Amino acid sequence: MRKYTPKELTRFNDRTRLVLAGRDPSDSFGFVNPPIVRGSTVLYPNMSDFMQRKARFMYGTRGNPTIEALETAVNSLEGGAGCVLVPTGLMACTLPLLACLNAGDHVLIPDSVYRPTRMFCDSMLKRMGIESSYYDPLIAGDVAKLFKANTRAIFTESPGSQTFEVQDIPAIVEAAHARDLVVLMDNTWATPLYFDAHAFGVDYAIQAGTKYLAGHSDVLIGTISARTPELYKKLRETWEQLGVLVGSEDAFLTLRGSRTLRVRLAEQEKAGLEMAQWLQARSEVAAVHYPALPEDPGHKLWKRDFTGASSLFAITLKPTSTQSVAAMLDGLELFGMGASWGGYESLALPFDCSAYRTATKWNAVGPNIRFHIGLEDVEDLKADLAAGFERLRATA
Repeated sequence: MRKYTPKELTRFNDRTRLVLAGRDPSDSFGFVNPPIVRGSTVLYPNMSDFMQRKARFMYGTRGNPTIEALETAVNSLEGGAGCVLVPTGLMACTLPLLACLNAGDHVLIPDSVYRPTRMFCDSMLKRMGIESSYYDPLIAGDVAKLFKANTRAIFTESPGSQTFEVQDIPAIVEAAHARDLVVLMDNTWATPLYFDAHAFGVDYAIQAGTKYLAGHSDVLIGTISARTPELYKKLRETWEQLGVLVGSEDAFLTLRGSRTLRVRLAEQEKAGLEMAQWLQARSEVAAVHYPALPEDPGHKLWKRDFTGASSLFAITLKPTSTQSVAAMLDGLELFGMGASWGGYESLALPFDCSAYRTATKWNAVGPNIRFHIGLEDVEDLKADLAAGFERLRATA
């Protein structure tokens, strides 16, 4: 087997690219996987090379072969001009904002955004003299009406965090690029396999690699891909100046997890849809928020722009007490209660986003639960939830 350049990899389908990208057995002593390289200091053979910084790697903070392998793999998957890795999904959301904004600028953020991203905008960006405004995620091209003279960027997240609104990304990109604004997108839910962000004109494509990319709930990592060489240069400079680096072990585990991304997503999409339809038929459920369902308000846009759905969705229960929801969730055997998702295990998490929305109102008739469907047997998951609903009814 030989090493393939990014350009050569484009002739393969994504399943094959996921297997090949970031691998070079000739550079790894013949081993299939690149080794874990740790270290800070890089030695130069002579003074001339050192003065010219003539080396593949200059210092530990500029990367190493393990990190480069994952960067190559992610960039092949994203189809961008370049990619950087950061220690968390949250930093994947915040670093490109720092790369494209300056004091005095204004950025637009969807009201359905991941809450830690909102907190970063309301605290750190504000302290830096950068103004953030929140907009209705369903506003589409009318987002142009919110542009100010100092607007420089629009952040998107589709589907929205917790509530799963599907944004009209092509319309937003068209409006933004007409004013030379930068478009950023948190594409963690769909991954590049189910939504090709750069093909739709998104300038910075963001993934919390912690989720589906790594896939095993044992890594914290984030990825950012840039659409053009100019955008990548700004991103890379910001990354280098801040000195943010992922651990080699985390890069290795994420690269290993990425090899099975396609097959895991296919299984979890199938299970997610079956579980969503089963919950839709339950008498205790008022609504299921999942774009892959024909009845979902975002289904038409999802069908137009996406090629698949991950297994993360939410439900709104009919009015019931907090105690009954606790009885349901606390007794579950197969669903853990945790804030992450994208791993092999199923999760169930209660939430209420009404307190921190500012541009829209979340009017749920009852309590909300977010589900992530893992790789367990679907019939076992149904039985676990059915028993949970019995506890809910018994304590309502």
